[in-house]
Amino acid sequence: MLFTDRVDAGHRLAEALRHLEGDEPIVLGLPRGGVPVAFQVAQALKAPLDVIVVRKLGVPYQRELGFGAIGEGGVRVISDDIVRRGRLDDADLASVEHAEAAELSRQAQRFRAGRPRLTLEGRTAIVVDDGIATGSTAAAACEVVRAQGAARVVLAVPVAPPDAAERLRGKVDEFVCLSTPFAFSAVGEWYRDFSQTADDEVVSLLAQASAGPETRRPAPSSDIAGEADTERDVEAEVAIDAAGFRLTGDLNLPAGAKAVVMFAHGSGSSRHSPRNRLVAEALNRAGLGTLLFDLLTPAEEANRANVFDIETLAERLTDATGWLRDRAALPIGYFGASTGAAAALRSAAAPEADIGAVVSRGGRPDLAGPLLAGVRAPTLLIVGGADPLVLDLNREAEAALQCETRLEIVPGATHLFEEHGALDQVAHLARDWFLSHLVGQA
Repeated sequence: MLFTDRVDAGHRLAEALRHLEGDEPIVLGLPRGGVPVAFQVAQALKAPLDVIVVRKLGVPYQRELGFGAIGEGGVRVISDDIVRRGRLDDADLASVEHAEAAELSRQAQRFRAGRPRLTLEGRTAIVVDDGIATGSTAAAACEVVRAQGAARVVLAVPVAPPDAAERLRGKVDEFVCLSTPFAFSAVGEWYRDFSQTADDEVVSLLAQASAGPETRRPAPSSDIAGEADTERDVEAEVAIDAAGFRLTGDLNLPAGAKAVVMFAHGSGSSRHSPRNRLVAEALNRAGLGTLLFDLLTPAEEANRANVFDIETLAERLTDATGWLRDRAALPIGYFGASTGAAAALRSAAAPEADIGAVVSRGGRPDLAGPLLAGVRAPTLLIVGGADPLVLDLNREAEAALQCETRLEIVPGATHLFEEHGALDQVAHLARDWFLSHLVGQA
């Protein structure tokens, strides 16, 4: 199982933890990378979120060998067996513990920004990390949580190696892990985006959680209708009825928006894709509305073949477009990535489509087949210069399209545009294309 990023992993993990919602749990994220995952779990379960700050106590002459752990509130978990076999005296223990206690206090104050630690006494505690390698930190965290008074300890992670998973299962009341691949070498290989989580991100997420329920809550359809004509921003999580399925999306309409762009995500991605969100934010700053939504349900995403079912994806995009037209009388454009670009072009080719502009980022327009010739919306194809196969496919698509078309090559960029500045170029190209071809229609 491959995760787009920690947000995606958090959403998927939350679904596996739904049965605990009635227990009124407290969700605890292990810093740093576990906190973005835990944030999504806490939001889904409507549970309070806190950070679990743990410092392992390493044998002085072999730091990787832990003889215990400490946590907030003076919690101290010591392995007498390792202390005895390591021939550690009280001075050794005190020296290590003193140094780690200072770092623990610093981290806790930094992350919570002055807020008190949540009390775990008698509660169900869900300890969340972004993945497990050896499991030693997670095991220590669970011991500390138990010592802090939790009545039930649940450890939840997106991915772990089978041997570590087996060891941890016996140390907690419940162990939830979405994937235990045998070919495991590092947590990061199971994420498309495993960029480092900064302290500031941890601080921000904990602050958002402590402020109460998210402001981006599902909005009734009646609340969205006509909002584009108001002088206030609209930012809402919406439920979209498309082809008999209920799809979740994030709608952002800046005050006075003159057009809105719908995002059709590609294979293995979702509305939480950091790449598409970067582009969406650039469009929002330019005064364009955006709707990022998932064309597949979480269960459907588990079957890789579904992301290449362009006909189904296009049908849902078309229905979602109708849903949006009923609620915002604005020109509509499509931004498609990878296989999502094929769905966008196929949908735009429908006789009744009335789509104002299309942008394809690293797309697979070839998967739209002969329908390319029916696209009437001005289409911008953006491809990385270091993505030769997709570049050739887009050159062929450029020749097949009968509408206004332009092919833009981002020098040195590979398929995901991960190179420094590459995605910013994509965002600027898309922004200018939509402003040129959509705003003039308003």
